[in-house]
Amino acid sequence: MSNRSPSRFQITLRGASQRPAWTWLALLAAAWLLSLLLVGWLAARYASPDAGGLRERLRQGEREVAAQRAEIEELRQRQATLEASDRISRAANTEVQASLAERDEEIAGLRADVAFYERLVGATSQRKGLSAHSVEFSAESAGSWHYSVVLTQNLNRGAISQGQMRFSVEGVKDGKLATVTWDELHQRREVPGQAYSFRYFQRLDGSVMLPKDFTPQRVRVSLAGPGGSATQTFDWKLAGNGRGE
Repeated sequence: MSNRSPSRFQITLRGASQRPAWTWLALLAAAWLLSLLLVGWLAARYASPDAGGLRERLRQGEREVAAQRAEIEELRQRQATLEASDRISRAANTEVQASLAERDEEIAGLRADVAFYERLVGATSQRKGLSAHSVEFSAESAGSWHYSVVLTQNLNRGAISQGQMRFSVEGVKDGKLATVTWDELHQRREVPGQAYSFRYFQRLDGSVMLPKDFTPQRVRVSLAGPGGSATQTFDWKLAGNGRGE
């Protein structure tokens, strides 16, 4: 038998044991990352099983907060409306009180007129024809004077007295006697007299201007109409309340 010489070629099987080290490291890192992702998913899935319920409660809480804010805003608007209504009520009440005070003054004036009328036409009253019963003046803020002249007649109870009333003011100016005429009192020319028409009495009111540095002493009232005329003189007496007659 002949002896065989060894072959120069050898067959070597490349197995897993022959892979480079970096391949194993990459595989380990990938496996580690996958394990982390898996743990995170499992934690989110199983560690907080009520996360969906929490989100629902959060949304419900937000809805309740929005509803409460809307209710608060509505209450604020109601409060503003009530405050405005209260201010309006107070203003209306003040106006009503002022109106009642005016009505009280009017009623008091009417009662005084009725009492005056009763004295004028009473059974024991003195019969008298057309005349000026009283003259009153009061200073106004603008420097003018408000006058009030009461005319009466009870001689003929069925007659209507009609005509015009004028008056002049006599006094002293610059140390001399002076008379301020009806036109001068109104600071115009050809001023018509103040008309009157009454059965028993009438009050005539108006405003006039007195010259500066003029001291009034007397008022001369003239009445002229179809039924006759009359002239009367009244002393100007300044009282503490700024009125004279």
